[in-house]
Formats: sequence, C-alpha cells, structure tokens
Amino acid sequence: MTDVCNGDDGSGGADVVADACPLAGFGDSAETRALLASLADLHADLVTRESAVERFVVIMDRYQEQPHLLDPHLEWMMNMLLDLVRNEKAPPLLVHLGFKFLYIISKVRGYKVFMQLFPHEVSDLQPVLDLLLRQDPKDTETWETRYMLLLWLAMTCLIPFDLSRLDGHLNSDPRLNREPVMDRLLAVAKAYLQVSDKPRDAAAVLVSKFVTRPDVKQKRLGDFLDWTLAMVSEASDRTMAGTVALDGALRSLAQLFKHGKRDDFLPYAPTVLRCLDQKKLTDSSQAMLRKLGVKVLQRLGLTFLKPRLAKWRYQRGSRSLAVNLGHSAVAGQAEGAKHDPEAASPEEDYDIAEEVESVIEQLLVALKDKETVVRWSAAKGIGRVTGRLPRELADDVVGSVLDCFSFQETDNAWHGGCLALAELGRRGLLLPSRLPDVVPLIVQALTYDERRGACSLGSNVRDAACYVCWAFARAYDPTELKPYVNPIASALVITAIFDRNISCRKAASAAFQENVGRQGTFPHGIDILTAADYFAVGNLSNCYLAISVYVAGFEEYTKPMIDHLVTRKINHWDGTIRELATRALHNLTPCAPEYMANTVLPRLLAVATGMDLHGRHGAILACAEITHALYTLGCRSNRPVTDLLTPDTIQGLRGLHQKLCDRKQYRGLGGELMKPAVCILIQKLSLSRMPFRDDPVIADWQSLLDETLSAKHSIQAVAVAALAALCQEYYQIQPGLADPHMQEQLVSRYLTALSSAEVQGRCGCALALGALPPFMIHNKLQQILHGLQEACRVVRGMEGFTEARRDAAVALARVCVTVGARSQGSPDNVVCEANVAGVYEALLDCMGDYTTDSRGDVGAWVRAAAMTGLQDVTLQVAGSSPELLTPAICQRVMSCLAQQAAEKIDRYRAHAGAVFLRLLHSTEPAVPHLPHREELLSIFPPEEAESLNWMSASEAFPRVTRLLSLPLYRYHTLLGLAVSVGGLTESTVRFSSQSLFDYLKTVQQDGAALLQFGNTLLQIFRDHLHNDRVSVPLLKMLDQMLSHGCFELFVHEDSHPLCVELLALCKEEIKKSKDIQKLRSCAAVYCGLIQFQGNVRKLILVQLMLLLCHPFPVIRKSTASQVYEMLLTYDDVVDLAVLNDVTTVLSDTNWESDLTTLRGYRNQLCDWLGVPRPTLLAKSPAQ
Repeated sequence: MTDVCNGDDGSGGADVVADACPLAGFGDSAETRALLASLADLHADLVTRESAVERFVVIMDRYQEQPHLLDPHLEWMMNMLLDLVRNEKAPPLLVHLGFKFLYIISKVRGYKVFMQLFPHEVSDLQPVLDLLLRQDPKDTETWETRYMLLLWLAMTCLIPFDLSRLDGHLNSDPRLNREPVMDRLLAVAKAYLQVSDKPRDAAAVLVSKFVTRPDVKQKRLGDFLDWTLAMVSEASDRTMAGTVALDGALRSLAQLFKHGKRDDFLPYAPTVLRCLDQKKLTDSSQAMLRKLGVKVLQRLGLTFLKPRLAKWRYQRGSRSLAVNLGHSAVAGQAEGAKHDPEAASPEEDYDIAEEVESVIEQLLVALKDKETVVRWSAAKGIGRVTGRLPRELADDVVGSVLDCFSFQETDNAWHGGCLALAELGRRGLLLPSRLPDVVPLIVQALTYDERRGACSLGSNVRDAACYVCWAFARAYDPTELKPYVNPIASALVITAIFDRNISCRKAASAAFQENVGRQGTFPHGIDILTAADYFAVGNLSNCYLAISVYVAGFEEYTKPMIDHLVTRKINHWDGTIRELATRALHNLTPCAPEYMANTVLPRLLAVATGMDLHGRHGAILACAEITHALYTLGCRSNRPVTDLLTPDTIQGLRGLHQKLCDRKQYRGLGGELMKPAVCILIQKLSLSRMPFRDDPVIADWQSLLDETLSAKHSIQAVAVAALAALCQEYYQIQPGLADPHMQEQLVSRYLTALSSAEVQGRCGCALALGALPPFMIHNKLQQILHGLQEACRVVRGMEGFTEARRDAAVALARVCVTVGARSQGSPDNVVCEANVAGVYEALLDCMGDYTTDSRGDVGAWVRAAAMTGLQDVTLQVAGSSPELLTPAICQRVMSCLAQQAAEKIDRYRAHAGAVFLRLLHSTEPAVPHLPHREELLSIFPPEEAESLNWMSASEAFPRVTRLLSLPLYRYHTLLGLAVSVGGLTESTVRFSSQSLFDYLKTVQQDGAALLQFGNTLLQIFRDHLHNDRVSVPLLKMLDQMLSHGCFELFVHEDSHPLCVELLALCKEEIKKSKDIQKLRSCAAVYCGLIQFQGNVRKLILVQLMLLLCHPFPVIRKSTASQVYEMLLTYDDVVDLAVLNDVTTVLSDTNWESDLTTLRGYRNQLCDWLGVPRPTLLAKSPAQ
C-alpha cells in the first residue's frame, strides 16, 4: 500500500510524496560530508570510530522509508568513500571502515540501485579482484568489506570485452603459473557461495552477472550448473555446513534463471527441475531453503514458458487516483474504451512443456507451507507463471487456488490462497467472470477464525484477505465490482470494527479507504472513513461501543453488523470480546429494535441453553443487554417492554435459569461463567421491569444470588448489583414499603453470615447489605450498622479476614449514604445522634488496620475502603445534618487522613491526599469544624488541587511536612512520616527525609517548638513500643535526625530529658529482641545520642558495651564499627590519652570470635571509657 508514497501512481506521484511524506530531501548532507571527510583522522581510535559509525547509522536510518531521497547524493558519498579504499597507503582499518559505510548506505537504498554506481572500467577489475582475494573469509569483523567487494566485482564483470584479453600473454612464460581471470572469478564466486555470512548473497549476485556473460556461459555455464547441482544433491540440510551450501547453491540458481537468457538456460531447466524434485526441499525443516526452492521453481517455470504477455488478461486502464477523483465526469467515455478480455482476439496456440504442470503443482503445494515467507514467494510465483499461460490453463490454476479455501484446509492454506488471489488480481489474471466464485470466499476469509484450545488461529488469513480487497480496488473497474460492493463493504467494516487483532482492524480500514478512493461505489464511504480511520480503530472498546453505533446508523451495514456479533462474537473464546459484543448489541438495538426483538432474541435463547460454554455465556449476556435496551427504548414512548417482546421470548427469558439448573450447567468450571452471566440477566430483567412479580422464579433467582454471594470477589460484585435491582423491582409492596417477610429474611440471613467462618461468605453478605435499597433497611438500620461495625473490627485469631473487613467498611459507608442523615431521626431509619459516633468509630478504627501476610500490607485495602467511606459519609452528613459532625470527629478524621497522606505506599498516599483535599475544599456541602482550616488552605490552595501529584514523593512530602507546624496534625503526620523516612524505597526515603529536615531547619533555633516536636516524637515511640511496623523505621529516622544535628540546641544541656527518655525507650524496645535490623538501628541511635552532655553519656556507653558482647556476631561487629566512627566524630567522648588504644581495639579485634575472649577486650574498653564493667547474671535455678 506504499505505491502512492513512492511516486508510482501516475503524474501526481511527486506531489503526493511531497505532501504525505515527513521528509522532503536529504537534510543531513553537510553533516554526512563532514563525517565522511573525517574518517581518515578518527579511524585509529576505537571510541571515535564506533561513535562515527553509530552516528552515520542514525542519519541513514531516517531515510529507511524514503530511500529515494538519497539518490542525488549517492554518487558523491560513494566517491568520497572509494577515495579512501583505493588509496594504496590507507591502513587496512581505514579500508574496512570505508566499506562498512558503503554497506550502511546500500542497506538503506538497496543493493540493486547502489551497486550500479560502482565504477566498472576495465582497469577496475584486477584491483578489485586482488583486494577481494586478500580478504580473510573467516574474519567476522570485516564481512561488510567482502560483501561490497563482491557487489563491485559483479558490476566490473559487465565490461563488454572478452575476459581472455585481460590475461595477456599468459602462456608465454611457462614459469609463471597464473590462472586466467575467468577461472579466478569463478573460484571466488564458488568459494563465497559456501560462506555462512552476508557475502553469500552478494556472491549469488556476482554469479548471475558473471556466468551470464557471452564468453563465460559458452565455456563455463554447463560446468558451473553441474557443480551447483552436485552441491544441491550432496549437501544435507541437517548440518550447518550443508544448510549453508544448499542456501548458496539455490540462491545462485535463482539468480541465474532470473537474469539469464531463456534460450541459454532452457536446455538445462529439466535437469535442474529433476534435481530439485529428487532433493524434496518441501520436506526440509529450514524455512529459508524451502523459500529458495520455491524461487528456483518459479524461475524454472518462467523458463519453460515463452516470455509473452497474455492477451487475455484484464486491463483496467488508467489506475491513477487523481484521475479517479478528478475526472469522474468522463467515466462514461472510458466505459466504451475499456478492454474486454471476453472479446479478446484468439490466442496463438503454442505447446506447453510437461514440466510446467509439475512446477505449478509444487507452487500450489507451497501455498500451504507453514511459513509465511514460503507462501508469499509461492503466491508471487503463481502470479508470474500464470501470466504466461493460455487462458484455459490459467483458469485451471485459478480453480486450484480456490481449492485452498476449503474448511478441510488449514489456516496456512487459506492465507496462501489469499496471497495468490491478490497477486493474480493485481496482475489482471483474475478475470471478472471469476469474481462470483472469489468474492464469497474472500468475505469468508475476512472473518476466518479457527479455534485451537484456549485461543484461535486466523489473524494472518484475515489480514491477507484485507490485502486481497485492497488489490481488487486497484485492479478492477468500478463497474466490475459494483455487484459485490455491499458484501465486500460490510465485511471490511465488520473486520475494521470488530476484529480482535489490531493489525487486522487497521488493514481492513486501509483496504476500505482504498476502495472508497478508487472504486467510489462503497455506500457512505467518506462518512465511515471519517469515524473509522486507520488510527481510530486502534482502540478496541472505542470500536465496539462508539464507532459501531455510528456505522450502524447506515442501514446497509446495520443487520450485517448485528448478525456478525450474534454468530461470530458472542461465542468468541476471549471473554473480553464476548462482553464487548453484548454491550455493542445493547448500543445497536435502537438501530433495529424489531429485528432484535423478533429475530435476534429467539436465536440467542436457543444458543443460551446449548452445549457450547462460551456460546451460552455470550448468549445470556446478549439477551440481558438487548432486553434492557428494548426497555429503555420503550420508556421513550411510554411503552412497557412486554409490548416489544413476543410471549415466547418472555417465557424463554423467564425459564433460562431453570433450564440451566435442570441441566446442571452451574457446576464445575463452567459455573464460574454461568453464574455471573445469569446474575447480569436477573439484574437487567429487573431493571426492565419484567412482569414476574409474585412469580416462583423470583425465589429461584434469589437462591442463585445468595449462592453466588460466596463466590469470588469479581462474581460477587455482579450478584450484589443484581440483588439491588431485584429488591427494587420485586420486594416492594408499594413505593417505599418493603415486603416484611422478605425484608426480615434477607437482613437476618446476611447479618448471620457476617460471622461466617468463610471469608468470601462474609464479603458477599457485607456487600449485599450495603447494596440494599432504602426501604429494605427501614426499621433495620440499627441491626445492620451493629453487624457491619462488628465485621470491621480485627478479632484475635481472624486477622486474615482482611477482605471481609474491607467489604464491611465499604458496606457501612454505603448503608449510611443510602439512608441519609437527620439529627433527630430514628436510629433504626437514618444516621442520627444515636448512631453517628459508632459509624465514625468503626471507620476510624479501620484506618489503623495494618495487617500483613504473604501478599504484603493487605490492611491497606481496609484503610483505602475506610478513607472512601469517611469521605462519602462526611459529605452526606455535612449536606443534610452538619450538626452531627462534632469538632472531635472532624479533627480525628482529618488527622488520620494526614497520617495516611504521609505514609510510604504511593497509591494509598495518593488516595488519602485526594480524600483530604476533597473534604478541605468542599463548599457544597462545606465540612464544619475542620481544625486549622485557614492554614490548610494556604498549604493546599484549591487552584493547585488538580495539579498536585500525590503519587510523586517529590511533590507530596514537601506539602505534607508543613502540617507538622499545626499542633493538632503534628502527631499523626509525624507518625506517617516516620514510616516513610525509615522505609526501604529509595525515592520515598530521600524526599520524605529531605522534607522533614527542611522543616526542622525552620524550628532548630526555636527551643519551644523543637521541644514540642521532640515530645511528640517521644509520645509516638511510647505508643508504639514493640510495634515493629513503627518502631524500626522510627529508630532509623532518629538515627538520621541525630546524625544531621537536628537536636543541636539541646546537646549542651546536662542530661537533657529528651535524651534520657529516648535512651530509656530504646532500652525497652530492644529488650530480649532478636531482630537484627532493630538492634543495628538502636546501636546507631545510641551513637547519635552520645553527642548529648552529662551523666547520660555514661549510660549510653554502657548500652554500647553491652551490645559489643551481644550473642549475635553481626551485631557485635556492626556495633564496634559504629562506636569506632562515633569516637572519631565526637572527640570529647574519651580521653585523648587512651583514644588511640580504644580505636585500635575496636578496629583490630575480630568481633565475630568467641564471646569469652571478647569480654576481656570489652572490659578493657570499659576501663578506658570510665564506665562500669557489665556483669554476667547467673541464670536462676529451675523451680
């Protein structure tokens, strides 16, 4: 589809290139010239040499899609590089570098164009040949040199002189045993045909140019073909060497039969064909050998046939897009001048060689090969060979290609058949008389999808079918394709919108666009292209739910699209596709409501109870969606849904659940699909107000929902939504009044299940309570709130029921929002003074759930649910009864949110920050009694709320730490920061600690403020003693604060209370602890506390001496290292007279050795430091 961009489309091609392509010319000319000129200077240095190569590759790669832009510049680039390689004084490294640059250019422009620029005078032959002979074929670093020399040699072989003239007086001096140039060239070509790298390809090109010379073919052609066929016969594709030899031989044969004259090669063709038949390359495991075999086969076929252009082929005439679009007025004149292949003059009869049949047969077999490259080569071969056949034989070939489109064939055969049809059509070899046979097959190929286990095959077939449609658009006159426009257009639109594979959707969109532009007969083509262009179809959901609705608005496409969804997509193996298809059917129902109600629904009901699991699942979902869409449509005209559905359909919908039960189709793995599907059906039928009130089916539905509530969480959500709809429609005696029997039954059942021993049962019933409509909660609120509040609490022995606590918190908030708030209302009906405190207490307790298991911090699920619940409940209460929100409640809510907004997990920090700002900035309703509201608004201005990225530690922590200056937020904010500063994530630790230290710098000289901060820190430590979640990171934070001198204002006071209290808390924290991380952090804190003056310093040294003889060697070693660094940092700790002795003992002693030995060293240190020696306590005797 790139012909337009390459300028191959008539007179307007150049303009199209300029408008459509991103580059207008070779804009890097100056840089390239400078780079090539500098090669001689930089080649010696490896770094500069590689940098130059990389830069040149970058420049050239820009023109990979527009290589023709290089054409005006190729000559001077080649001349500059050839000057380097021709210089006899140039070092070999520079020569190889020059050839590497030549190869990079040829790779982008293509060797066929680039090699023609090589100088090919007589004087060039000998130097090039000699330079090539000096190369080492096994050197892996210089293969570009050999590749380019072989291409250069191929061009110099074209000199129009007999090569014997170059030999001079070869035989005049018998002492000079020199080979003729012809033999030397042939030997080089043969040698390089057997190498394993890229020069093998160039050697095949050399053979095609050299052996086809008049003088060489006369003397050496037969011998060379014998040598090649011997290679083919003897080499084995089971070894690497044999595969390489076969590859080279087949490449050379393909090139020879392509470039040689037919009369020269016709005598040898039968022998070559027999050799290939005997080799049976089709059985080879090497795809490349099979491809080369096909290439040789098609060249042999062309050799057997006379080079003539079939007179019978279809010729459209002008294929210019500009002509199609700009001169439609003269279409009538062109009609009369169009070539008619049916009325063509009789062909001249000529004999067809018997071998042609064998060639075509093998090409047809290759169309079914398992590799795409082989099928593609075979398709092109069939196109080329068919173009030289008489009409009758060509028609037989077309018939054989059509045989590939059988459902007994594999997807490979379908793909190969599509490629072959596209080639035949492109070449005018598929006559319009064959279109009635071809078009239905292509329409089938556009939806080809073969199930294989849990996936499917066929995306390549659909992509190739799009290519066929694209080729037909360019090949045929609009009048020829006019009878087939509707099926082709519908099939392409369906593929472009509904195909699972993005490449197929884009290919179909491109093919549709080509047909709209070149045929001009596709209905509503421009309108559809505007909505479903190449880029718009990239998003699958957008295709199914938006584009499909627009396109279905055109009646030509409505029913085909609906039929495709019903027959091909609702039973698709991919669950996502099935669900999208059913939602698409919902959206398409307004386009054809009668067709949906009278035709589609009965078909779906039959599938809904069939044997195919995926078909059942999709059909049930589709029935639900279409029924609800019909109800919505009826509401617009005040008609009930029963007016749009037949009685049989209503009964079919009603009996679906019972049929599935009778057939036991809810059991096993299939039940995981059936249960949620029927739940959705129940929900949609309830929302559609189907006339089933007091029908026994309601009890069956309720039973299914209750059973599904204990399934997986994703299935529970569907059951909960269905329960809400079912209650709303069928459990009201009159508006706002519940059926008392069902109310009592459901509420008591779900409250009892909240204490179930199964976590999924608790989850489902909690969510079910949260989904109940207001009239079902009426007079039962107090019971429901009490049950959910109990379910939110962490109970000893049931810490692992995290999901149940999460869903109970969600349900608690939903119930409160559902019933509303009224300060003087009844506690059994609304949120009021009597129950509001209990609601907030339960949700705030959930904010402290830090349960962990093998999945990590699962308590975060509960905290997130609690945060959302607090937001919803607070806004609900603030809007209806703000007097219920006491200052104590508001303070605790905002403080807990501030703590979560300062913690380490990005996602939950962002959630807490969003809730915090939502409550702060809310004006309708405004939340009363927010502590420090004005200061908070200055820290978090409303206009910056949207731009603040809480997920980013660098943005969040500088704002959060400013809350430390607000007394009512200080405790919780510092508690959250402690976990972040002492955490493990590098970015979180860096930004949180930096923000904390920036805040401390502002209060470092304010004794009162610093003391308040210190007291808050001590309070957090006291409250969380032996709570490793807080105490370990808190110790790490203390270490950082002490090392940064944050408490420098207090260190000169004698035994400052902050230091004394910290020392006592640290001693208590590590008492009997075996946590290495905690012990090491505590030792670091001791070393930081040593900067405080007074008697407390001796107490700290005693604790460090105890750690020097800790039972864990790693603690002894790390403590010794930390004490050593401490003594060097604080030089007033020990007398200078013994400092050297102390540091020597600390550094030279092996602190991982025996404890008995180490105690002597430790006691010596105690004496030098002036602290009492620790005494070993004797264990009390056993009682």
